[in-house]
Amino acid sequence: MACRKTKPLYNPLYKFLFVYNPQAQFQQLTKETISQGLSLLCKTGNKLQYAFVKLNLEDKRLSDITAISSFIYIRFLDLSMNHLSDLSPLASLKDLLWLKVDNNAVSCFERQSFDQLTYLQWLSVAGNRVTDIKGLVGPSLESLNLTGNGIHRMTGFQEDYFKNLVTLDLTGNNLETTNGINLPKLQQLYLARNAIKSLEGLDKLERLTILHLRDNQIDSLDGLNPSMKSLKYLNIRGNAVAEEKALQNLSHVSKTLRALVLSENPLVETSDYRLSVLVILPKLERLDKNPISPDERSDAPHKIGNDEQNEEMSGFTFLT
Repeated sequence: MACRKTKPLYNPLYKFLFVYNPQAQFQQLTKETISQGLSLLCKTGNKLQYAFVKLNLEDKRLSDITAISSFIYIRFLDLSMNHLSDLSPLASLKDLLWLKVDNNAVSCFERQSFDQLTYLQWLSVAGNRVTDIKGLVGPSLESLNLTGNGIHRMTGFQEDYFKNLVTLDLTGNNLETTNGINLPKLQQLYLARNAIKSLEGLDKLERLTILHLRDNQIDSLDGLNPSMKSLKYLNIRGNAVAEEKALQNLSHVSKTLRALVLSENPLVETSDYRLSVLVILPKLERLDKNPISPDERSDAPHKIGNDEQNEEMSGFTFLT
């Protein structure tokens, strides 16, 4: 099945995002253009000869890169800011380690030959037109950046396809939930500026250390799970957490969490929200922009006592 033609996506995260112009003059890649962008002379795999392994083709107004297929020793390739939708000529670049295709016209990964790039470790396809990741595989991939696309579900992010993925950036997409992800080796997950309403399916992320959820629509932290035993940094700034009881789920990550960002949630209007957080997260080192002060750390246990006393008093009826 071929990729469907889609309209360009506008995302304000990318100030250099391609602006569609039907009169614009795009061109095919030529060997002359390639020769001008080559650098970094290295030994080839057989150690018997040298070849240039780095190629920069950024902003060359390219719509066709067929000519690149004969440059089989390329390891580092920048194709950003062109008008590319077909990446299949890259299939012959078996040694490719690093690939940047930001701000192009890629709408899908089917028939793009990523299954041939078995050594690829770093991939960025930010600011394109991708709506799902069917066809994308990366057995050696460690970092994947899909910021500023139109992806609306996470079901394709499975261990079978990305068994070594450590960093995943899906900032500025159309996700409504975190459900569907299964990447046990993932350590950093960036999901800011989506439309996420609930945290789900995070129980398989045992090695996750960073979870970034700024500017979504989350009002509950129910999805935090005891299996997230490595989480150190959690950013839920600019969401809809309004009630203090929503903080109770932070107890699932209390042993490891060291930094929490809660600002721009309705809850922060509560004067003692910092103490409420410290009661649940006694090992926390930084809350929002400020480190935990010694006074706050010493006051937190007193808040527990005051809360318990208030609960006991609420059970009595006083006669006047």
